[in-house]
Amino acid sequence: MTETQDPSNSIPAAGPSRWRRAAAAVGWAARAPLTGVGFLYRAGQENLHFTLPVLNGAFGDQLAARHDPRAIQMSFRRHEADVPVADLRLSSNAAGNPQKTVVFLHGLMGDEIIWQAGSPDGLRYGPSLQQELGVCCLYVRYNSGLHISENGRLLHQLLSELVHTFPEAVGELVLVGHSMGGLIIRSAGYYADQELKNRQPEHEQTSSWLGHLRNVLLLGVPNDGSFLEQNSYFTSLILRKINIWPTRFVSGLIDKRSNGIKDLRFARLIEEDWQNPNADDLFPPRTVVPLLPGVHYHVLAGSLLKSDTSVLHDYFGDGLVGAHSAQGRIFRDPAAPADLRISTQVFPKLHHGSLLSHPEVYAYLRDVVAQENQRAE
Repeated sequence: MTETQDPSNSIPAAGPSRWRRAAAAVGWAARAPLTGVGFLYRAGQENLHFTLPVLNGAFGDQLAARHDPRAIQMSFRRHEADVPVADLRLSSNAAGNPQKTVVFLHGLMGDEIIWQAGSPDGLRYGPSLQQELGVCCLYVRYNSGLHISENGRLLHQLLSELVHTFPEAVGELVLVGHSMGGLIIRSAGYYADQELKNRQPEHEQTSSWLGHLRNVLLLGVPNDGSFLEQNSYFTSLILRKINIWPTRFVSGLIDKRSNGIKDLRFARLIEEDWQNPNADDLFPPRTVVPLLPGVHYHVLAGSLLKSDTSVLHDYFGDGLVGAHSAQGRIFRDPAAPADLRISTQVFPKLHHGSLLSHPEVYAYLRDVVAQENQRAE
């Protein structure tokens, strides 16, 4: 009879020796720098498209002044390339009617990819809207280092060209702006409205893109200014007052930031404000840009906190834009005309970047566009 050996009594196989373990550790340590370099290279290649927008956000005004080829020109974008308006080739829908058109504007140091890139939860806002609702989505890229008013004028011109080039294709307009992008939308509306008021009689029949505009969605927009830029200004001011070489040097570096960033201190939307001789004062003059009648404004703000009733929520908001600023005094004015349509919603536990890829924010955007689609039909 053959005796069966009890596995529990068998001698375990010997593990690797100390020398082998030491050699493996040395090999891992030798490969670590190469592995790290490889990771940084792959990460850099995947985010290469951000390099130019970041450069423009920081120093874009200086690049434009030198006619540097790296200065971004405002344009619609497709396949990560600028597209002239005429080459968009927009057409009416299957029923022969103009299409609902949603135009997206990124924020400071951003680009159009933020609306298009995939995420673990699925597609971002633009492609998802096209798939679910069949609307036309367009993406604008711009030099965020320029004055907000300069980009506002350029957006006004771009949207005017769009509706004049495709009068049979462009129906109702929905503008969606994140952070600085929302301020540029408001600035563009101001300049379009001024142009309408100043039109000569022979041009009164020419249509304006304002006639197509129905909804504006403002995501994390510093409507009353950015506390980060206010702190930068105040820091530079104090260092200049100390007036010794090290503080003058640091304040000089801080003051190199772009005009677009400086405009964020109090959300300057028109050129008269930054051209004013007192524009750099502690409390500079600021023109209140009125809201456009007949347009429904949707003010969406994020909050790092669960509660929206604390002072910390009002000041820090989504981490980059204070909730009090995002909700804007002009949107909370109790004496506002009755015909203004304003909806405000705060999304708790969302930071500034999460507003670009959160299911609840997307559901809000989708519902706004879908309701307008049903009304059109």
